[in-house]
Amino acid sequence: MSIHPLPPPKAPTGLGRLPVAQWFVLLGVLAAVTFVAGVVIVLTMSTQAAALNPSPDLAAHLSRLNAALIVVFALLLGLGVGLVATVRYAVLKPIDQLTAQVRTVAGGDFDHDLHVDRPAELAELSSHIDSMRARIVSAWRVATDQAEELRRSNGELEQFAYVASHDLQEPLRKVASFTQMLEQRYGPQLDERARQYIHFAVDGAKRMQLLINDLLDFSRVGRVTGERSVVDSGAALDRALENLSATIEDAEATVTRDELPPVSGNELQLTQLFQNLIENAVKFRSEAPPRVHIGVRRDGDMWEFSCSDNGIGVEPKYADRIFLIFQRLHPRDVYPGTGIGLALCRKIVEYHGGQLWLDGEGGDGATFRWTLPMVGGEG
Repeated sequence: MSIHPLPPPKAPTGLGRLPVAQWFVLLGVLAAVTFVAGVVIVLTMSTQAAALNPSPDLAAHLSRLNAALIVVFALLLGLGVGLVATVRYAVLKPIDQLTAQVRTVAGGDFDHDLHVDRPAELAELSSHIDSMRARIVSAWRVATDQAEELRRSNGELEQFAYVASHDLQEPLRKVASFTQMLEQRYGPQLDERARQYIHFAVDGAKRMQLLINDLLDFSRVGRVTGERSVVDSGAALDRALENLSATIEDAEATVTRDELPPVSGNELQLTQLFQNLIENAVKFRSEAPPRVHIGVRRDGDMWEFSCSDNGIGVEPKYADRIFLIFQRLHPRDVYPGTGIGLALCRKIVEYHGGQLWLDGEGGDGATFRWTLPMVGGEG
C-alpha cells in the first residue's frame, strides 16, 4: 500500500547536526593520535634510558618494562580495532538499515516492514515501531473502507433527496389538493366529522411537505449550496429579515443589531442561519413583545455572533438536546415546526468551521452564540 508521503523531518540543531558515524570517526582519530603519541613517547624515553648506560639490574627492569608496555599497547590496539568493528557492524550499520527502512515508510510505502537484528535495543525499538506502523495501516484501511462506504451512502442519500423532492412531494400535493376539492364539491353532504377528517388529511400532507423540504435543506448543507467566499454578514441578516418581514410584523417584534463584519462563508447558508435563529426567537416568545438582538465580538481569529431574545428561554438541561434533529421540547399544536431548525443551524456553523451553542438560562430568554472564521488577513 502506498499513500501520500509524510512531511520532511525537522532539521537537527546544535551538536545534533553531526551524524553519529562522524562522531565515532572523530573520537577514533583522536584515540589513534593519542595512542601513536603514547607509543612514540615511550619509545623515546626507553631509548634515552638505554643511552644512560644503566646497571645490569636496571637494564633488565627496563627491558621487562618495555616488554610490558609493548604488550599493553598491543592489547590496546587490538581492543581499539575490536571496538571499531563492533561499532561499525553492531551499531552504525543497524542504524543505517533502520534509517533506510524508516525513510521508505515515510516516503509513502506503509506496507514496508521495519526490522533489524542487532543490537538488542535497536531490535526492540524497530519491533515497537513496526507494531505501530501495522496498527496505523490497519486503522487507515478501516477508515478508508468506512469513507468509501460513507461516499456510497451519501450517493444513496442524494438519490433519496432527489426522489423526496420530486416523486414524494407530487403525491402529497395531489392528496392535499384533491382532498380539498372533495370538501368543496361535496361539502353540503358531509357532516362535521367528515370535514374534520378532511382537515386532518390536508394538514398531515402539508406537514409532510414541510418536513421533506426541511430534510432537503439539511442534506444540502456543504454539498450543493456553492463554495465559500467573502460574505457581508450584515447583508445576509438583511435578507433574512426581509424573508421574515411578515412574521416580525405580525408578532410586533423588534430586531436590533451590532455592526456586522464580513466573514468567510456561504451567503445562502448564512442567510438561512440568521433566518432560523430569529424565527425561533419570535416563535418561542413570552407575553411581552419579542425583542431580538444580533451581536458580534472578536474572539481570536474568529467572530463570535450572538442572537439574544426575551422569550420563554431554554432550561440548561436541554442545552444539547435542542440541537438534535427531530427533537422537540413542546407539543406541535403549541409551537409548530419539524424539529430540524436548530440542527440545521449547527450543521451550517460546523460546515463553516465554527461552533454553535446555547448560552442562557430558562425563564430569562435565550442567547445562542456561534463562531465564524474571519476573512483571511483581517485585523
